[in-house]
Amino acid sequence: MHPSFLRAMELPEPLRSHFPKSIEEAQAFKPFVRELALSSNVLCVAKTRIECAWSAYVDAVPGLNHRNELEAVLTRGTKLREDVARILFPEFDEVPYHW
Repeated sequence: MHPSFLRAMELPEPLRSHFPKSIEEAQAFKPFVRELALSSNVLCVAKTRIECAWSAYVDAVPGLNHRNELEAVLTRGTKLREDVARILFPEFDEVPYHW
């Protein structure tokens, strides 16, 4: 069994249900994406990864519609240090951070 499947099995709910624990679940995986605006023009975005981990990024945005600006932050934003990301997104406290 893949190590990420084992990590997922050890997580508390609802995270355990989110991460794949089999190849079939991995093929259907859809990440959680969470956003946090530090100001109207600075957006932080966290995204879970299929291997039972997550990452968070920050970038300047136009601030017109944060929902439409999420992908740009994930694509070109600066990856947050783990200690900062964990403060901003405590809902992922039990999940390993991906570097």
